[in-house]
Amino acid sequence: MTMTENQPSVVDADDFTVRRTVTIAAPASKVWAAVTEPEHIVKWFGQGAQLDGLSVGSRGSLRFDGYGEFPMRIEAIDPERMIAYRWGNDNASPVDPLDDAHSTVFRFTLEPVDGGTRLTVVETGFGTLSDPAASMESNRGGWDWELDELVAYLEGSA
Repeated sequence: MTMTENQPSVVDADDFTVRRTVTIAAPASKVWAAVTEPEHIVKWFGQGAQLDGLSVGSRGSLRFDGYGEFPMRIEAIDPERMIAYRWGNDNASPVDPLDDAHSTVFRFTLEPVDGGTRLTVVETGFGTLSDPAASMESNRGGWDWELDELVAYLEGSA
């Protein structure tokens, strides 16, 4: 089985966003599980995932070896179509590690297509961080790597 070929992430420096769209040879229900259920998230996105529910306001975290743990919160959800997570920032405080004024939001949008699902991630809010350009470039590379891992996981070649 050959893996689906997908384009790399794109940075929009004017809008402080990173965007990537991938096509995955898997039904939307499988892609949805992979982006919302911790036991699937850890198969492609970091080494640890925790989420206390699947509704707006639910909190959790993602852990990446060598980078640490990043708090997150669900900002919006439309089951099997869209989920938006706000996540960790570069000015975390011990009181509220998820500071809305210094964090980004990544939104997964799922669209059924012939032969699978088109998944788009758009991460916004980089203008609130201490070094927006470096953060966008770092996350651009991260989304390339992580979404390639997701495609491999769901298409069975991981």
